[in-house]
Amino acid sequence: MPQRDPLREQIIAQYDAMSPQLQQAARYVLEHPDEVALVSMRELARHAAVQPATMTRLAKFLGMQGYDDIREHYVAALRRGSDGFAAKVRQRGDVAPETVNENIAAHMLQGLSAQMTKLCEPDSLQRLKAIAHTLESAGKVYVLGLRSCHSVAWHFHYVMSLLGDRSVHLDGPAGTGGDGLIRATLEDVLFVVSVKPYAVATLELTQLAKDKGLTIVSITDSEVSPLVGMSDQTIFCPTESYSFFHTLTPALAISEVLCTLLAEDDRPKALDALQQADEHFLSLNTYSATIPRRE
Repeated sequence: MPQRDPLREQIIAQYDAMSPQLQQAARYVLEHPDEVALVSMRELARHAAVQPATMTRLAKFLGMQGYDDIREHYVAALRRGSDGFAAKVRQRGDVAPETVNENIAAHMLQGLSAQMTKLCEPDSLQRLKAIAHTLESAGKVYVLGLRSCHSVAWHFHYVMSLLGDRSVHLDGPAGTGGDGLIRATLEDVLFVVSVKPYAVATLELTQLAKDKGLTIVSITDSEVSPLVGMSDQTIFCPTESYSFFHTLTPALAISEVLCTLLAEDDRPKALDALQQADEHFLSLNTYSATIPRRE
């Protein structure tokens, strides 16, 4: 299990009280601790898209003398080493760009493998178990994920629809997605997926569901995600990738695990529902193992 990091916990605890510029700097520090230890303040500020003075103001906001105190904290942590995700992908910084380009597929897949391994840590497994229990106890499960997160939300809803009729996908045409919440009750749950950059509509619908008294469970990417403050339960998915785009593979894996946990909770009921689905698909001639012949 990873060691406690008091500075990380302090940043997260005080994040909401920071100005937008300080939040931008703080989030970059949280997401790139090794870089804090290895590069200059000016270079780190450039990567975080803030002024160098912002890094100094962040340190003082946290009760430190200056930025060097932050840097020394992460230098010490780097010396101690890590057996987690960072240690497995740290070699990226030591590889020449042309080598990375030549081996991009290998680098991406190795990074994904490390991220999946991280999801197996005790904290993530406990969160998965607790969220599955909440979803199983719900009357209806309203499912929300927009833009890039739509694929994860849709997959979860699709599998849940095979297991019964409790899932409601908030994805209506002509801007009617939120209409599904009209008859939501206190016994229901909103299952929401969103990662940076967070879709405004996702945050607005989540707040609406919370105001109506629904339990909110979320998949998101950071302890300082705006979803955390609105959620009753959260599980975190890494999104860092060697690609230009963030990865949603860990989020999709979480969705698949939750669906399986829910199915296993009442296996006879799940098997009965899946048998009905199989018979329905057969009647529609939905699938085929061979190329259909043309008459």
